[in-house]
Amino acid sequence: MGEHDLFEAEESALRAAADTHALDSLDARSYRDALGTLITQFRRLVRETRRVIVHSDRQERELNILNARLTQLAAELDYKARHDALTGAFNRRAVIELTEAHLRDDGIALIVLDIDHFKRINDEHGHPVGDAVIVELVERLRTIAPEPVEIGRVGGEEFTVVLPRMDLQTAVALAERMRAQVAASPFDTPVGRIVTASFGVSFTPSGGTFTEAYCSADAALYEAKRRGRNSVVFDVGAS
Repeated sequence: MGEHDLFEAEESALRAAADTHALDSLDARSYRDALGTLITQFRRLVRETRRVIVHSDRQERELNILNARLTQLAAELDYKARHDALTGAFNRRAVIELTEAHLRDDGIALIVLDIDHFKRINDEHGHPVGDAVIVELVERLRTIAPEPVEIGRVGGEEFTVVLPRMDLQTAVALAERMRAQVAASPFDTPVGRIVTASFGVSFTPSGGTFTEAYCSADAALYEAKRRGRNSVVFDVGAS
C-alpha cells in the first residue's frame, strides 16, 4: 500500500481549478464551482494547519517543562549524592574528593572535630535531640568559617573542615575560634546546656592524600580528647 498523501483532497481541488482555468470555453457556473471547491479545501487546509501548529506548540511547551524538571532533578540528585541529609554539609565521599582535588595543586590544612560526650547527650535526651545538636553545631561553625572553607560530616558526630591554601598556624587559630564559638553559649532547647568539641589540625603539602591529611588531624584530635577535651591540638609533625 502506498503512502497516504495528507493533502490529497487539496491537490485534487487544485488540479481541477487549474484545469478549469486553462479552458476558455467554460461558462461562469463551472468557474464558480471550481473556485468553490478550491475555497472549501483551502479552508480545511488552513484549519488543519492551525490545529497542527497549536498541537506542536503545546508539545514544545510540555517538552520544555519536562527538560527543566529533568535538569532540576539531576541537580537535586547531584546535591544529595554530595551532601549530608541532616546538616547540608558535605558528606564523607565529597570531603575526600574535595581534599584530593585541592591537594593536586596546593597544600591544605584539615580540621577534624568531634562533639564531646555526644553519646551522653543521646542517652539522656534521645537521638532527635542529638540530631538537633549536630545541626546547631554545623550552623555555629559556618558563622566562623570563611570562604572557601568547606565543612563536611564524616561520621555520626565527627566533622572535617577543609582549608585550601591555608597554613597550619592560621588553621589552628581558626580551629580555636570555632572551638570557642561552639562552647560560647548553651545550645538551644531541649538541650539547653553548653556543648563542647575537640579539634585536631593538620597540614598536608601538595601531592599528599586525603588519608595522610585525615590521619594526621585525627591523631591530633585523639590527643585533644586525651588531654581533657574542649581543646585544639595540631599535628606536631607538620609544624
